[in-house]
Amino acid sequence: MNRYRQTGRLITLLGLFLLGTAAQAQRLAGVVLGVHDGDTLTLQTDDRQTLKVRLANIDAPELKQMYGEAARLGLANTVYQRRVTVDHTDRYGRLIGHVDLEGQDVNLAQVAKGGAWAYRQYTSDPVFHQAERDARNQRRGLWQDQNPMAPWDYRHAGASK
Repeated sequence: MNRYRQTGRLITLLGLFLLGTAAQAQRLAGVVLGVHDGDTLTLQTDDRQTLKVRLANIDAPELKQMYGEAARLGLANTVYQRRVTVDHTDRYGRLIGHVDLEGQDVNLAQVAKGGAWAYRQYTSDPVFHQAERDARNQRRGLWQDQNPMAPWDYRHAGASK
């Protein structure tokens, strides 16, 4: 009997967690005011809020890294001063979002053109991993380098400070 009670509590907690997660997912619309780097932008929403949005599923080179500025410019050329929608969650007090520009998945486009890695720690989406393989095989963007350093390795090494 005690085992069934524990299972019931676990199911209840799981249900509450899933409801809470679903409740956090939101959609924003607005104009991109700035691009900080290859995976972060500033959005002015329709209700005039200014928000920093980190692109989900990707990790771009840090600005001081090789291709860091190119990744920032690639994202800026795509979205700067353009109207986008962002499906986002608030994770650790940060907006993590999927950016859509007229039906184009901007996050995926950054990976496909060699402006970012599929962020292995946070995505298992095979579409992002395939886009990275294709960019690597065709030597697009950062994949022109023989041995590019992943941004998470760069940060771990303390080189971005």
